[in-house]
Amino acid sequence: MDFDTINGALDNIIAILDTPVFTIQQKAISVGDILFIPFLLLISYFVLKAIIKLLTSRMTKKGMKPDVVHLVSRITYILGIVTMLAITLELINIPITAFAFLSGAVAIGVGFGAQNIINNFISGWILMWERPIKIGDFLEVDGVKGNVEAINTRSTRIRRTDGVHLLIPNSKLLENTVINWTLMDTKTRTTISVGVAYGSPCRKVAQLIEQAVSEQESILTTPAPTVIFNDFGDNALAFVVYFWMEAKMEGQLRQTSSEIRFRIDELFEQNKIVIAFPQRDIHLDGALTISHTKED
Repeated sequence: MDFDTINGALDNIIAILDTPVFTIQQKAISVGDILFIPFLLLISYFVLKAIIKLLTSRMTKKGMKPDVVHLVSRITYILGIVTMLAITLELINIPITAFAFLSGAVAIGVGFGAQNIINNFISGWILMWERPIKIGDFLEVDGVKGNVEAINTRSTRIRRTDGVHLLIPNSKLLENTVINWTLMDTKTRTTISVGVAYGSPCRKVAQLIEQAVSEQESILTTPAPTVIFNDFGDNALAFVVYFWMEAKMEGQLRQTSSEIRFRIDELFEQNKIVIAFPQRDIHLDGALTISHTKED
């Protein structure tokens, strides 16, 4: 194949690529432009993902909080997408004002039911920016408890205590009452109640309960555990112990409370203290006759 043949083939390819397909504001869009746009966007997307991955890795190594890393990566991603589209349009000489009609389309979309989508989108950015809820927080929403794993632009992913994942719309987290167990810190106060039989040495009972609580490593010493002689119950002398501990989830509270109850039972048994149980007196009205039949 000689040089003239190759040159002619190249001229034909260039002519095909320069063939106009449609126009936008008197700017002709050729076949080459249509082929160039996805190629450039694809390359730019992979470059943007690599930049975000590198940025996330460096912030994580510096010990920054996961929610801060997530927010920075989201902002970088949005800015990168906008910049990438603007550069692509500039390279093919298409003015950005050519897409001004999109604002009208968005307005029409809102009128036809996109309010919830936009509401959740804006709510997601509010959650990431104001940080009332952070990745790793332990939440209680409508009686459901779990840890926040991701805050996305439309919904928040929560892993329930039984391992099930929930996707909760971001607007719901802003418009409804949400209990954040770890908003400021992971300190949580809880209580354990126990009743002992009447006649038990009350001071000794209080000391044993306090000992059972203090022996647990996860219990905070400040504020110190407090044992209250709560009431003279119908069937027992009622005691309540209040204590604080570091807990990122409800399961830790339950496990610690279980260990304390085990220890209380052991200490009471060693000191001959009886844990009370319900007692009832039965009164029978009328005569009670017991018949005895002698067998032949």
